[in-house]
Amino acid sequence: MNMEITIAKNAGFCFGVKRAADTVSSLIETSKKGTKIYTLGKLIHNDIYNAELKSRGVDVISIDDLDGVCAMTDENSPSVIVIRTHGIRRDIEEKLRGAENRNPYLKIVDCTCPYVKKIHRIAKENSSADTLFLLLGDRDHPEVDGIVSYAGGEVKVFASADELFGYFEGKNIQKRIIMAAQTTQKLSEWEKCQKNIKKLCTNGLIFDTICSVTEDRQTEVEKMAREMDAMIVIGGRNSSNTAKLYAICQKYCAKSIWVESVEEIPSDFCTPHIHNVGIAAGASTPSGIIQEVYKTMKEQVMNENFAELLESSLKTLNTGDTVKGIVTAISTNEVQLDLGAKVTGVITAEQLTDDPSVKLKDIVKVGDEIEAFVIRVSDLDGVAMLSKRRTDSDKNWNNIVAAKESGEILEGKIIEAVKGGVVILVDAVRVFVPASQTGVARDGDLTTLVGTTQRVRIMDIKPQAHRAYASIRSVLVEERKAREEAVWSTIEVGMKFTGKVKSITNYGAFVDLGGVDGMVHTSELSWKRIKNPSEVVSVGDEITVTVKELDTEKKRISLTYKSEENDPWYIFSNKYSVGDTASVKIVSMMPFGAFAEIVDGVDGLIHISQIAQKRIANPSDVLEIGQVVDVKIVEVDNDRRKVNLSITALLEPAAEEVAAEEADAE
Repeated sequence: MNMEITIAKNAGFCFGVKRAADTVSSLIETSKKGTKIYTLGKLIHNDIYNAELKSRGVDVISIDDLDGVCAMTDENSPSVIVIRTHGIRRDIEEKLRGAENRNPYLKIVDCTCPYVKKIHRIAKENSSADTLFLLLGDRDHPEVDGIVSYAGGEVKVFASADELFGYFEGKNIQKRIIMAAQTTQKLSEWEKCQKNIKKLCTNGLIFDTICSVTEDRQTEVEKMAREMDAMIVIGGRNSSNTAKLYAICQKYCAKSIWVESVEEIPSDFCTPHIHNVGIAAGASTPSGIIQEVYKTMKEQVMNENFAELLESSLKTLNTGDTVKGIVTAISTNEVQLDLGAKVTGVITAEQLTDDPSVKLKDIVKVGDEIEAFVIRVSDLDGVAMLSKRRTDSDKNWNNIVAAKESGEILEGKIIEAVKGGVVILVDAVRVFVPASQTGVARDGDLTTLVGTTQRVRIMDIKPQAHRAYASIRSVLVEERKAREEAVWSTIEVGMKFTGKVKSITNYGAFVDLGGVDGMVHTSELSWKRIKNPSEVVSVGDEITVTVKELDTEKKRISLTYKSEENDPWYIFSNKYSVGDTASVKIVSMMPFGAFAEIVDGVDGLIHISQIAQKRIANPSDVLEIGQVVDVKIVEVDNDRRKVNLSITALLEPAAEEVAAEEADAE
């Protein structure tokens, strides 16, 4: 087999990534002993490279870790924080620079890509309150997060030209338009965006910010994909630019794969039909990994048993065989597969899916591997008619049989309620669940289960009829028992739980603690006296409770909803002290004085002698229920939880001042 392997010229580290990698390597070699080196986020989107950095003592930290790192940095433990190529938000950079200025033992090394820095400047210098800053990019990408932080005024991030056009539809936007792109976006999509924005407005300010290396890389990969029989794209799964390269390869080359390392290349990737293979790599892929893939592919070609490959390519398939093939073409009514044989595999729509409304292109893609059953072979036509449904049915039924033997719990969707039970679809196999095994109360409405996902245990099978019977109830019982055991094995008095109120009685509320129920007596629901639990909680409420008492023999748990934080006296004590002034509401009156609410749940007494400066016969001569008055707190009895208040204590100083003024006048 004659196969040519070509590596793209622009494969691997771009300028910005190489600069960051070289900088960190230099820091490792030259930093003072004991210096801790951190990268703010993974330096590049390549787990293999990041694992190597970690082995060399470089740790990855997040924004949440910054305060801790800065606090631990001193003369004995100097630190270096490296800003990766994606850049960071403006507020975080200002925070880091401030910390560096305050701490001589902290060093910030900025490895932000120059192309990204350029977009930061564009956003900062050209956007304001009267502009709309548009950015083509991935909303969740750290580069985009950093860029938008530099923009003033309104910002809109969009993922495609269609999304941009849809945003403007029906709108009359008066603001000046500024538009840029994330450095790793697809050039073709960016060109569509520019055309759209020029149609929508005439005064837009457009900045071409896609990295030139990205442009060259994508252009080169598109040309290769059009010419090659197969493409291998190397790069981290989180790499935006690698994802774009893979999308381009998929569009123009049916046999394209995306790998992070040589181990992910399928052993049967090279077939007799492949004569040239292209290797592309994202900007975060080290050259060592690229060379390893190239070397391995070369060795695989050299060591291949050509006679065996030739024999397999010419072998005749037989009806009843199960084969695997790669999808090479998809039409409205059928899918074609490369079977690595002298015939082409064909799966018609009805042999691919039992849903006639589904479009074939929505469920399979060119390059997918499909396992199918051989229905008929025609050497004359060079076609083998296949059935994926038959293979799936056999395989899935075998899974059902195996689950019956092992007791494995399976998951499926309830598709209909029938007489005597419901039908659940488990791995495309219809399984019957009798009504008594559904977990629904007797004579309950089984249709409430339709559309829900349930876990079942296969209880019985009829192999010849391909029928299976299952139970939801047995799974529910087992899971509840497991939850109960887990709770009872760890629960202790004083532990806090957050649970839902399950039911309410006259004497309290029952709370589901996640497997077991506990009861909160009415007296433990509130610090105030209440007549019914419904004054405090309702069924379905999520509340935090504390275990007050346990009876392990009777399996009873007593709970309290009261805590120091919601204790009215605790709230009062933290808010007021003797001598403070408070606005209070009169709530009741007695012959000897009036009671006023200071905070919810704490009342204070205003003795009749403290209500007015003149003698009064009854508090109601001066006060009314519901009236709000200012008082002075004159006495607090914490043991008895009593408070004495005074209105006159606030009036007396005023009266003394009047008397003093009169004396001065005389």
